[in-house]
Amino acid sequence: MSGSLDLVWLGGALVLAVMALSVRRMSFSTIVRSLLGWMAITLFAFLAISHRYEIGAVFSAVSAGLGIDDQQVQGKTVRIRMGPDGHFWARVTLNGVERRMLIDSGATITAISEDTAQAAGIQVENSGFPVMIETANGTVAAKRGTLERLQVGPLATKDLGVVISANFGDMDVLGMNFLSRLKSWRVEEDTLVLDPGDKSEEGETIRGDEDRNLKTPRPRKRE
Repeated sequence: MSGSLDLVWLGGALVLAVMALSVRRMSFSTIVRSLLGWMAITLFAFLAISHRYEIGAVFSAVSAGLGIDDQQVQGKTVRIRMGPDGHFWARVTLNGVERRMLIDSGATITAISEDTAQAAGIQVENSGFPVMIETANGTVAAKRGTLERLQVGPLATKDLGVVISANFGDMDVLGMNFLSRLKSWRVEEDTLVLDPGDKSEEGETIRGDEDRNLKTPRPRKRE
């Protein structure tokens, strides 16, 4: 749905550009050249929006190779620098699919978009009534699902409960039901430290209590 809206928006922008060129009474050849230029810009913008996740993954890999990555691993501990927006963004793998997720200690449960759920192959639970979620944009309906495997650097966990809704847009939020499975997590100046505790193998599944008595999360809009 969001991809269709993006295409409509870009198409409208192209039509406005053509109208603006016509009003200026340019020659036909000039209009054609300008139109081709706008079409190229529109196509580039559409491809960038459609493949934003793949582009983000490539950028993260290049940043890591250059040693300027905001997410670093020290032993079995993951350290994440605060972003320019004042939030902590983690590079997370969900069933093998990489996403950039907001870490929100105010969200009781991990919340993901429909696009991410489909890409990661997460099955929605057919439990009848939807879960009502309080967000920054008001109350929205969501459905529950279970993520088979989630990994942040060397930290991995299995069977993590999530809520899924199209109303989250492209926002994915890593909530307290993941953080509570760590031995500890803390903020040191502008760095979030995720500590799994004493583990014998890197990448070993971190343990934690099953999700229970969950409160509704409040995933925030990306600034």
